[in-house]
Amino acid sequence: QLQLVESGGGLVQPGGSLRLSCTTSTGFIIDYYAIGWFRQAPGKEREGLSSISNTGTTENYADSVKGRFTISRDNAKNTVYLQMISLNPEDTALYYCAAAWGTLAGLRVEAYEYWGQGTQVTVSS
Repeated sequence: QLQLVESGGGLVQPGGSLRLSCTTSTGFIIDYYAIGWFRQAPGKEREGLSSISNTGTTENYADSVKGRFTISRDNAKNTVYLQMISLNPEDTALYYCAAAWGTLAGLRVEAYEYWGQGTQVTVSS
């Protein structure tokens, strides 16, 4: 079964940047999967942030992160990234990556089959 591992979270000051990584921990090839990034803050529903097609040619962004977050993938490294800039305290959450078989899956939680355990991002001064 496909297993995903997120990394790169941490504590950052408002206005700062982080780059999250999502990679597979098993021998699965990520090329066949669309990948999405999501986040969940305490007491809130899981929110879709960005997704990328299996080839990397199509990207989607939620309005809340458009212009600040950039998704990318390096299939040769079996890794998908989420570059985040201009972070603010409202971005504090547990960030997850997820995979869906096929070309593109969008930002709906229900579209994804495989999930990582998450990496915590805290934006605070």
